[in-house]
Amino acid sequence: MDHLMTRQLDLILKQGGADYDWQFELEVNPKFLESKGKRWLKEIFEALGGVGAFPLLEKLKFDFKIGRYLILWDDELHFNRYRLSTLKSEMYIEWTFPFFESYKRLCRTFEKECLKVGLQQRIWNGPPVAKNVFGPAEESGDFSGNGATGWKLLAYNDAQYDLQTRLHGYKLIRLCPYETIMTGGSLKRLDHLLINPKEDQRSMLYNWLMRKVG
Repeated sequence: MDHLMTRQLDLILKQGGADYDWQFELEVNPKFLESKGKRWLKEIFEALGGVGAFPLLEKLKFDFKIGRYLILWDDELHFNRYRLSTLKSEMYIEWTFPFFESYKRLCRTFEKECLKVGLQQRIWNGPPVAKNVFGPAEESGDFSGNGATGWKLLAYNDAQYDLQTRLHGYKLIRLCPYETIMTGGSLKRLDHLLINPKEDQRSMLYNWLMRKVG
């Protein structure tokens, strides 16, 4: 998504002279989804309360592409009980994802931040497909019954991104507000650093990001 954080990262990459693509789109090749991948997605979908045929994304949108690395910014909406449920899939045990352990912890820790921004009806309920596969959402803030069907759809799609990126031969880097970086003798959150970074912080953030794709 194009917002303050990704615009700042775009500026940092540009100033650093990185060779990258901004807002890259990947067309999904359905032939790459082998039987094991379908089984994983089906289990994730059903664990979230999905019924019927599980929907498949045809196009994946990323904030940046650097070589064979695809980079996504995950805002507060990506950290909650439903995303945590997806991370319990065998897929994350069989395959290594660099964000796996930290994301499990962040989902447990920061659901209250997700609630602050995720109670709006369009987010809580999600698009029509969310109701079709997860049923009608409960009242905003009520996690009983079908809960937040919009949140569920986002969590399911996050798992699709994790799977399809790997199947298409790319490495996925997920960045989030809660990641911390040591600078100036103390740990600082990534989102705080990106709000209005000083010149030396821009250089530090550029080097930090380049190490991730090195």
